[in-house]
Amino acid sequence: QMQLVESGGGLVQPGGSLRLSCAASRFTLDFYAIAWFRQAPGKERERVSCIASSDGSTSYADSVKGRFTISRDNADNAVYLQMNNLKPEDTAVYYCAAAFRLCSNDFTSWGQGTQVTVSS
Repeated sequence: QMQLVESGGGLVQPGGSLRLSCAASRFTLDFYAIAWFRQAPGKERERVSCIASSDGSTSYADSVKGRFTISRDNADNAVYLQMNNLKPEDTAVYYCAAAFRLCSNDFTSWGQGTQVTVSS
């Protein structure tokens, strides 16, 4: 099935920035909606952002609006999440996941996750 690999996580101070990447090496992402999820200990998994395959429409959780930007690079077969003005509450394991075409469909392919830690 779809093989997804995340990268770009790390430790940053509050107010800092990170860019996460989600790459597929075998299947084209053209037919898939790609979403970023995050999960922190003791918290429910949260969908952070999603980008659809057809028109490229995007959506964001209220908690990250104005700070995070999701984008797609068809040439690189990758999706990125630019994270600015990071807050300690953003600390979590971030996963990318794929659904067929629409962000409303089930996400059936998942990456292994990358840790993001925001701390002073």
